[in-house]
Amino acid sequence: MKIVQVQFSLWDKVYSFSLPDEVKAGVGDFVIVETELGRELGKLVGFSTSSPEEHELKPVIRLATVEDASSVFNEERRERAMAICQELIERHGRQMKLIDARFSYAGNRLTFAFVAEGRVDFRDLVKDLNAAFNLNIRLLQIGSRDEARCTGDCGPCGLHLCCRSFVHDFSSITSEMAEAQQVVHRGSDRISGMCGRLMCCLSFEYEGYKHLATELPPLGTRIKVEGRTGVVVGHHLLKQTLDVRFSSENEGERDFTIQVDPKKQLDNNKSPRPERPRRPGRRR
Repeated sequence: MKIVQVQFSLWDKVYSFSLPDEVKAGVGDFVIVETELGRELGKLVGFSTSSPEEHELKPVIRLATVEDASSVFNEERRERAMAICQELIERHGRQMKLIDARFSYAGNRLTFAFVAEGRVDFRDLVKDLNAAFNLNIRLLQIGSRDEARCTGDCGPCGLHLCCRSFVHDFSSITSEMAEAQQVVHRGSDRISGMCGRLMCCLSFEYEGYKHLATELPPLGTRIKVEGRTGVVVGHHLLKQTLDVRFSSENEGERDFTIQVDPKKQLDNNKSPRPERPRRPGRRR
């Protein structure tokens, strides 16, 4: 029995399920799973190596059929539901941006995803939606990164957004990652994604940059270069070189900084190996 990750909507999180051996499913397949709210249709997005105990996981029932998918992904019904919900949002004057609507597999539940600056009191809105659809209505507030994943776009690299194509679980992207990769000076606009948050790709090479940083002496270290002592004031991680500042020896002259390759400098500082004296040969 395998552990698989299933996602019900692009803006929803990923859930773990157990995959019986008799169900032959791979990444990208739509499956019918058993949930606490009944059976649901979702997309298998990956396999998991670590998860809760197997007996705590709900099972994958079977592969979904075309009829199963058509009962959930009905674009005409979705657009009609979006239009009704948007009209009620404007009538109640709620500051919320409607993103998507999704009907459950059983057809008894309708979920609306929206984004908003803060918390929204939508109790009256839910009552009107219940009366309009006669279904169990759920309003789910999502973040800006989930909105970008749902709407889709192209990143500054020219490719589809990572969250739209292969990133399913959002990890925490911190300013420390940008500092480690020496891109903070570019400004927040150039290191932020379409969602306005720090780009997810900052986490892809973070560990590699951290390793490169350990190969160089820390900032503020005093090192000797060609007989002069200077202070490390900068790193060029990809080049594996240092910026070393030296104090001027004469008054009136400015301090100067040079770029140093620490590996070559280490080789130059090595004292030459003394030659062994040759043994005199015999004369014939």
